[in-house]
Amino acid sequence: MEAKTPRRSRGRTALQALLGTFLLYTGTSHLTFLREDFRAQVPPWIPGDVDFIVYASGVVELLLGAALLLAWKQPRRALVGAVVAAFFVAIFPGNIAQLVEHRDAFGLDTDTKRALRLLFQPILIAWALWATDAIGVWRRRATAPRPT
Repeated sequence: MEAKTPRRSRGRTALQALLGTFLLYTGTSHLTFLREDFRAQVPPWIPGDVDFIVYASGVVELLLGAALLLAWKQPRRALVGAVVAAFFVAIFPGNIAQLVEHRDAFGLDTDTKRALRLLFQPILIAWALWATDAIGVWRRRATAPRPT
């Protein structure tokens, strides 16, 4: 008889799938109906063509979303989670720039709304790491006995 999956594992799996779906949605929106809003996210001090950056980040989000929906076995699952978390860290300056440069996008038309949005970035980072058990896998590997 097969053991039931612990509730915690089902929760992680569900949150990983939800995050993957979210990234597929946002990646698609980069390339289509929210492209202008994402253009407003790109700080003027970032070198390169704004349209290219928006398209490229949309493609990256599509790839990350697909990876989250396909990677269910460790350690690959944890690696995908760590890469997704790193991506959320990498795009954080764009969110900060939107606040300090007072740029409207996504209905964020006040500094208060833009500042509140910043609070969600650490949640996204933690979500990616927790849902994929990236930190747990890293800790277990770090403390595992090494063959001699």
